Amino acid sequence: MKTLRKQKGVRPTTGKVREALFDILRSRMENARFLDLYAGTGAVGINALREGAAGVAFVEGNKGHVKKIRELLEKHHVSDRATILNQKAISFITRAAEQDMTFDIIFLDPPYHTDELIHALSAIGRSAIIKQNGIVIAEHFTKKTLPDRFDRLHKVKDYHYGDSVLSLFEAE
Repeated sequence: MKTLRKQKGVRPTTGKVREALFDILRSRMENARFLDLYAGTGAVGINALREGAAGVAFVEGNKGHVKKIRELLEKHHVSDRATILNQKAISFITRAAEQDMTFDIIFLDPPYHTDELIHALSAIGRSAIIKQNGIVIAEHFTKKTLPDRFDRLHKVKDYHYGDSVLSLFEAE
């Protein structure tokens, strides 16, 4: 992963944060439809499959990362429950809403020092891609404070881990 990070600008979710994420989600993972936006290395989505998700959609804009995700899915023998989309996150959200796709859990971890997170959460909150009572978890830099509401999404809690925060939203 270090090689990918240096060469391609990927900042994978750390093991500590990923472990905390699945501690938070574990009771909701069984048979969940999971969306891994800004999938990067695919580690979070693959972990979701191992934790019992019925299926995971990986959305990643970089073709090299998509190839790596495909390789990892095959290596872990879980590609039959995965869909990989080489697409920008906001475009995917729009298309998914138009096609009535829905998810129980959405995880997003866009680049820290951009406005992508706000745009993506706003798009998710305006759409119906997250089921009622579904969970959206956004990983972001600790110095970025998120609003408590994005249309249908309301913030339940922030979890702090060093320089990272996991903000948990629930859909109404």
